[in-house]
Amino acid sequence: MSSSSPPALAELAPGLCAAGALDSADIERLAAAGVKTVINNRPDHEDPGQLPAADARQAAEAHGIAYHHIPVTMATLSRADVDAFAAVLDSAPAPVVAHCRSGTRSALLWALARMRAGADPAELVAAAARAGIDIAALPAIAARLG
Repeated sequence: MSSSSPPALAELAPGLCAAGALDSADIERLAAAGVKTVINNRPDHEDPGQLPAADARQAAEAHGIAYHHIPVTMATLSRADVDAFAAVLDSAPAPVVAHCRSGTRSALLWALARMRAGADPAELVAAAARAGIDIAALPAIAARLG
């Protein structure tokens, strides 16, 4: 990948992609590609050297990108996190890039939000799989959240 290429994006739905970890240069490339909103689903200090959320917000806003930090881990994922993610998707300008370490938690948040809106879990798992993300655990996670 050349240094001017945007990060790898997995399209989950029109106007919404999931991505792995982003750095300041990735945010700049996303802005150049027309991304309007970034949702960061990584807790700070998840990995050594990771871009802190405050710095990511500053980089995004400097490039005119709306920035939302909804940090989740699989152990802490809650209904409130899904609600917050859904609220951003409902109101944020597209295109939107949601990211975590690999894109999986962001895809799960999207799928959980879509399930609440009546989408078929099997179709959501298949859509994520087509984008290269395995969220086969979606039904079990949805059941745990209630």
